[in-house]
Amino acid sequence: MSDMMKAVEIATPGDADGLRLTDRPLPVPGYDQILIKIAYAGINRPDVLQRQGNYAPPPDASDLPGLEASGEVVGIGAGVTRWRVGDKVAALLPGGGYAEYAVCHGDHALAIPEGFDLREAACLPETSFTVWSNIITRGGLQAGERFLVHGGTSGIGMMAIQIAHALGARVWATAGNDEKCAAIADLGATAINYRNEDFVKILREEGGADLILDMVGGSYIPRNIKTLANDGRLVMIAFLEGPKAEVNFAQIMVKRLNVTGSTLRPQSDAAKARIAESLREHLWPMLESGAVKVSIDSEFALKDAAEAHRRMESSGHIGKIVLKVADD
Repeated sequence: MSDMMKAVEIATPGDADGLRLTDRPLPVPGYDQILIKIAYAGINRPDVLQRQGNYAPPPDASDLPGLEASGEVVGIGAGVTRWRVGDKVAALLPGGGYAEYAVCHGDHALAIPEGFDLREAACLPETSFTVWSNIITRGGLQAGERFLVHGGTSGIGMMAIQIAHALGARVWATAGNDEKCAAIADLGATAINYRNEDFVKILREEGGADLILDMVGGSYIPRNIKTLANDGRLVMIAFLEGPKAEVNFAQIMVKRLNVTGSTLRPQSDAAKARIAESLREHLWPMLESGAVKVSIDSEFALKDAAEAHRRMESSGHIGKIVLKVADD
């Protein structure tokens, strides 16, 4: 194994042209860490924000983008007992996924679900950690409840729809064109085209939403408040329209609403390890049974990471975008 590797760095913060293929030293696993030879890496919105200069990595994380990957364990740090060299894993990374090798905490990696290949597995960590911790742990979604997810054809949205459906919830999801609405319907949810339909009116006619997962923010925040049923919960995970809005707090009081949210990357290693355990116990059986699947929009070579970012920013994708890192 060479002591150098190919990686994509943010040479100039800003647009996608600021991404550059370069050579970097091979990372060394520290205490409780594993070294992974990456096969595929997932592309996520936070990667774009980091490239733009709007989402700095934690001080102890790699400056390279990339929050999830699949591959083979090739090195083990002191304190790791769960893994052996040669194990195939899907891993949540603090950064560094756009590279041939990356390190992560051993408890943030999961075995490849039975029936999944490495390409599909790379799409799981960031999405499943985010969705499960927000709609189940924070949102408390229960069978029979009415669940609305915005951005229904994003990787997050498609995962959320399937988990909620598998749990027995009634699911609605928003999207911006007929093709995306059809993809939502194929997953068993009721699609709402936000360009010509009003999700507030539709959900209120059904009795209101018990839980909303929102990554839009901005003008959607007060509309979400209006959409929620009594004792409803709004969980925010991103702000594509911005984090500020004018909200009538009387509605929150009168309807006894719970407004919360989270970001994944800044959470402690222990918190992420707890989420991973929940995924092993509850979500991985859903994946292996076929109740929850991965939808992949497109694949790009590592050297074409800029094109992958442009695809993400176009918002034309349906499902996950992945980078192929290892050669066949």
